[in-house]
Amino acid sequence: MRIASRFSIAVHILTLCEVDPLGAPTSEWMAGSIGVNAVIVRNITGQLRRAGLVTARQGVAGTSLAKPLEQISLLDVYRAVEVDGELFAIHPRPNPDCPVGANIQSSLEDVFHEAQEAMEARLAATSVREIATTIQEKASI
Repeated sequence: MRIASRFSIAVHILTLCEVDPLGAPTSEWMAGSIGVNAVIVRNITGQLRRAGLVTARQGVAGTSLAKPLEQISLLDVYRAVEVDGELFAIHPRPNPDCPVGANIQSSLEDVFHEAQEAMEARLAATSVREIATTIQEKASI
């Protein structure tokens, strides 16, 4: 019950696109920084491209930002790569003959919905630029 690592990998990709001194980084180069296979980087880059956050063309090396990092919120990234988009899932078939099973879903829905909204509000209030700036300060780059 956690956000998949696709989200942090996507933020990593966007930050690399910003700080790469040579311009458009390749999936192989980014994979080395992220510590994953280049196929994973290409898949996530494809999701970011479909969301309009990066430009990348098949057969052409390199990925570039489609807009400045100031204009990309963490919520934009989350929505681009999280297929389900739900932070919490409720098990789908509790026993309706059990008093707990019959009421667990309706009892948790509001709490989970409020938690989802709070998380999304925080992500919306944070740009990828803020993350990139923090990284640049910590790494002295």
